[in-house]
Amino acid sequence: MILRIGMAGPSEIDELRSFRTWLLETPEIRQHCEISWVARPPTLNEMGGDTVDVLQLVTDNFWQVSTFALAFTTWRRTRYRASTITIEHNDTIVTIEGNDEQAAQRIVSALMTEQEHRDPS
Repeated sequence: MILRIGMAGPSEIDELRSFRTWLLETPEIRQHCEISWVARPPTLNEMGGDTVDVLQLVTDNFWQVSTFALAFTTWRRTRYRASTITIEHNDTIVTIEGNDEQAAQRIVSALMTEQEHRDPS
């Protein structure tokens, strides 16, 4: 499973770095996920030809989604300003804006629903 996390807003790269550090300090994430920086080309609505850094989490355990969602919401509570966060997995995109108290539930629900559609057992 591959998750890509991007941010938009003030100090987005600093916020991504902070979140990466938080994830690396979360034992359940650090032990079960590979965390790296990847570059993606800008979207059609973005100016310029530079690439935008996003975090990429790779895990072979889909159940790590709930651990990730909990780590995200805990980190989010430590932030003074809430950047807009975009979490992508395959064709599923979850956007979290502001201090969304239901963020963890929305992340898990969207990604689990996407997984069920891909692997109906």
